[in-house]
This record gives sequence, structure tokens and C-alpha cells, in this order.
Amino acid sequence: MVTLKLTQIGNSLGVVLPKDLLARLKVGKGDSIFLTEGPEGWRVTPYDPNMAEQLEAGRAFMHEFRDTFHQLAK
Repeated sequence: MVTLKLTQIGNSLGVVLPKDLLARLKVGKGDSIFLTEGPEGWRVTPYDPNMAEQLEAGRAFMHEFRDTFHQLAK
């Protein structure tokens, strides 16, 4: 567990993420991170949840038409 404190950044409040946490998330300056709410609380992730939904929809489409794609690949 990592405890983060709110700090004043201009007219806003923010948190500073420690270097080791940034390394584990594999993010750096200019990257985006996403805060999502789930049944167990809030989660910080470098992965866009909307992109995950789009990828899953694409996988389902490819699975549904796998025979067609197989024939096209010949």
C-alpha cells in the first residue's frame, strides 16, 4: 500500500506519485493514467478502460467471423 498526500498545485490539489510507483505503472511525464471506480474501491491504471472494451468487441467480432478471416487469409 502506498499513502499519498494531497498537495497544492497552482489553484488545484493533486498528488505526487513516487518514482517506484511510476516505474511499476510504466508511466512517465506526459503519459495518462486512469482512475476507475469498482466494487472494491478506486483503481489507478495506465490502461484506458474504453480501449479495453473496444479490444474485447474486436476480439468477439474476429471470433464470430473466424472462418471468413481464415478464407480471406488464403
